[in-house]
Amino acid sequence: MALLFDTGSLLLEAGIDEAGRGCLAGPVFAAAVILPKNFNHPLLNDSKQVNEKNRKILRTFIEREALAWSVAQISPLRIDEINILNATFEAMHEAINGLKIIPELIVIDGNRFKNKTLIPHRTEIKGDARFLHIAAASILAKTHRDECMHQLSEQFPMYLWHQNKSYGTLKHRSAIEQFGSCEQHRKSFTLLARS
Repeated sequence: MALLFDTGSLLLEAGIDEAGRGCLAGPVFAAAVILPKNFNHPLLNDSKQVNEKNRKILRTFIEREALAWSVAQISPLRIDEINILNATFEAMHEAINGLKIIPELIVIDGNRFKNKTLIPHRTEIKGDARFLHIAAASILAKTHRDECMHQLSEQFPMYLWHQNKSYGTLKHRSAIEQFGSCEQHRKSFTLLARS
């Protein structure tokens, strides 16, 4: 279990994280979360370390208890237009702009961010496993994206997105080979292994 903690800052901070950056299809999501001081939940961790049932429990708790939260998504078409890194930054900015409270500092999981706001920022490598607000953002981004992929799976059942969430699994790639790609696939990605 990671040791998650509040940053101890006196500033009003928003934690930012993304979900779906490495997937072959569907939108990329980002979430921004401002937590109250002394926020805690025994299940909270980086979303990759939490099972689906507990992520749903945490999502409800975070959305109820956070001072402010916002989730944004960028379409596959836009990802293909500007590339996945820039699309991820765009989703993060949309999530920040969607907050009902303006934070005094934004703290982003990872080591890169193009800040287009007037708000100071800091990046944190593996921040989703170290800081509560980034972990909370990772939970919201992941659960909202998984929900989206379940819905898209009903339209495109052959790709099994309800199971693989559009990651490049063997079954997903086999389905692309058999049925071709669809409008939800990211055409700028390598959908099939090059022979």
